[in-house]
Amino acid sequence: MSFWSWSGFFDYLVNPFILGGVLTTIWLTAVSLVFGLMLGLLIALMRRSKLGLVRSLGVFYVWLFRGTPLLVQLIVIYTALPQVGIRFSVVQAALIGLALNEAAYLAEIIRAGIQAVPDGQSRAARALGMTERQIMRHIVMPQAFKVIIPPLGNSVNGLLKTTSVTSVISMEELLRRTQVLIQEKFMVLELFAVAAFYYLLLTSVWDFVQRRIERDFGQSTAVASLTEKR
Repeated sequence: MSFWSWSGFFDYLVNPFILGGVLTTIWLTAVSLVFGLMLGLLIALMRRSKLGLVRSLGVFYVWLFRGTPLLVQLIVIYTALPQVGIRFSVVQAALIGLALNEAAYLAEIIRAGIQAVPDGQSRAARALGMTERQIMRHIVMPQAFKVIIPPLGNSVNGLLKTTSVTSVISMEELLRRTQVLIQEKFMVLELFAVAAFYYLLLTSVWDFVQRRIERDFGQSTAVASLTEKR
């Protein structure tokens, strides 16, 4: 009895059902990241607020979503909330769960980037009559991006793999579709190897993109600095 089939591995490597799962993993990551970034920025600003209640809400949010597993959060959103009349489809629950969870981590990354900018620059900008919004947009955030980009890239890498957790609520991403085929074809090793290959491929492609972004952003920052000195 053979424990491995190369023909099975290569057949499923280009299987449309599996490739559909790969595409789902990609857009699930992208959409969750966008909403996670927007919410993460809001939470980061809340944590820097001078209002105690607002700051406390930001701290509580990060504490809650970083302190509980994503798996539990997804189950609560998809199965517990309907008991109080709040219902979401599988796709909606997956996106909400991923975005809420990712926002807690991104908020800390963004906050660290903002704090890395010397306060003296903000004080100087206020002395020149700039508003807080102008200071954040033109002074703080451009410099904070240099600190934010590397850990943000790592978060994207992790999110690509974390999407597999949504398979527990039947989200048909890569892992879920792999499990469905395993139940039908009983080719466990071959199909899990295919899934592992695609996860490795996606993270490797993103790693290349991340290095390009870091390099290009570093070059653009250096050029801007030289221009200002002139």
